[in-house]
Amino acid sequence: MATTSNGGEPASTDREILISREIDAPRELVFEAFTGVRHLSRWWGPEGFTTTTRSFEFRVGGEWDFVMHGPDGTDYQEWITWREIVPPERIELLHGESRTDPHAFETVLTFEPLGERTRIAMRTVFPTRELRDEAVEKYHAVEGGEQTLRNLAAYVSDLTRTGTAPKGADD
Repeated sequence: MATTSNGGEPASTDREILISREIDAPRELVFEAFTGVRHLSRWWGPEGFTTTTRSFEFRVGGEWDFVMHGPDGTDYQEWITWREIVPPERIELLHGESRTDPHAFETVLTFEPLGERTRIAMRTVFPTRELRDEAVEKYHAVEGGEQTLRNLAAYVSDLTRTGTAPKGADD
C-alpha cells in the first residue's frame, strides 16, 4: 500500500510516504524557510513540538543535529545530512536518529513554482515496508508531515504578510 496526502501523486512503492502542500508564498521564500536554521526553529515539526538545534551546516555533506521536544515532554534525537541541494528547486536528505542509524530514511523535497505560490512535495522512502508502516502507525508520520507543512505554510504566510524575516541566529 502506498501512502499519500493532500492530493499528491501516489507514492510509487510500499516503502514511501508522499506528502504535498500548496503554500501561498514564492518558491524562493519557501526554500529559504526550509534551509535556514533561524527559520527552521520557528516552524519545524508537528503541532505542539519544538526544536532545539545542536549544530547546523546547510551544504551537501553538511549535517543538522537537533532534538525535537514533544508536547508530552519526550525528547527525540534527530539527525539529517544533506545529500543534494539545488536551490530553490530540490533538496535530498538522509534523516535518522544519528549518523549511524540503520533505519534512516531518504527524503526528496521539491519546490514547484505556481506563480506566487509554491507546491512543496516531500517524498520519503524507508529502508523497508515494515519501517514505513511503523512510522505511519506508531509515529503518525503522515499526520505529522501534514502538520509540519501546515506550520511551514503559516510561517511563510506570516513572513509574506509582514514583509519581514525573524531576527535571530545566522543561517
